[in-house]
Amino acid sequence: MFDVLVYLYENYWRPDACPDHQQLQRKLSAVGFESDEIQEALRWLDGLAHSAGSSVSPQRGNSLRVYSEVERELLGDDSIAFISFLESAGVLPPAMREMVIDRASAVGACPIELDDLKVIVLMVFWSLGEEPDALILDELFVDPEDRLIH
Repeated sequence: MFDVLVYLYENYWRPDACPDHQQLQRKLSAVGFESDEIQEALRWLDGLAHSAGSSVSPQRGNSLRVYSEVERELLGDDSIAFISFLESAGVLPPAMREMVIDRASAVGACPIELDDLKVIVLMVFWSLGEEPDALILDELFVDPEDRLIH
């Protein structure tokens, strides 16, 4: 599913640039994605669209997110640390954070892999028509081992 999502991000600059589900299914199939992988990604995207359209209660800038035990198991320590990093950097406001957590819970893997969470973060930005700045894209795509230290 995550390969399909990355493909969509790379090939469609916004969700409304994507064709309807039926045509998108044919295009993804022609590119070589498996039918079940496509279906899973389309269901996940429908949930993302619903999550983006639903109202999230505003939170104060100094609020603290406390994760339930279920969320901690689902996300794992690395993913929670990454979400906290994005929040502290000022690039993931509370409403977007909740979208990320919602979409991570829709994946069903426990704990979710950090690389998969990064794709989810990217897709949340994409769904809202926002592009993360270059430093955040670097965090999302470059492995720490591949970074050059100056």
